[in-house]
Parts: sequence; C-alpha cells; structure tokens
Amino acid sequence: MNQKVTLVVPEAPAPASGALLPQRRIKQGGVRLGVLDNSKGNADHLLAMVVEGVCAVRPVASVVSWRKNVVSLPAPKAILDRLTVEADFVVSAMAD
Repeated sequence: MNQKVTLVVPEAPAPASGALLPQRRIKQGGVRLGVLDNSKGNADHLLAMVVEGVCAVRPVASVVSWRKNVVSLPAPKAILDRLTVEADFVVSAMAD
C-alpha cells in the first residue's frame, strides 16, 4: 500500500485585474433589475424566485425581463443593449 498518488489541481492562474470602470449610481427609488431568460426549461421559474428574493431584501424600482429565442446562441445585441439602458443589474439563469 505504499503507492505514490499524484494529485492534479486544474486551476488556471487568476486573471490580471483591469482598470475599474465608473460604477452606475443606483437611484433613490431602488435598483432597476434586469432578467435574461435563456429559454431553457424552468429558467423562468428559477428567475422568478431570484427576483422575488431580491425584492424581499433590496428596494427594486422596476424589473425588465427578456427571453432569448434560441438556447444555444448568445442573446441578440438588441436585447443586451436594452438591458444596458433599462437595468442597473442583470440576472441570467439556465435551468432544466
């Protein structure tokens, strides 16, 4: 039982940090929450629970929700642009 065991830890080095961009100011009425559903089964239910949880602990001024049409493709630029304008914070989820 004196066998040598080699452990490999598949961790990449931490990426170098870039310059910090100015942060958005949250308006007094609360955060504008964005939701991006990837259209997988049950993602809408998972995101609804996340939104409910956020609303329970933080002031939320509005919630804007978008759904991708195709699971395997990135969200269209138009949706990402709208989320950039309409939300201070975006949550995206996958589920099955």
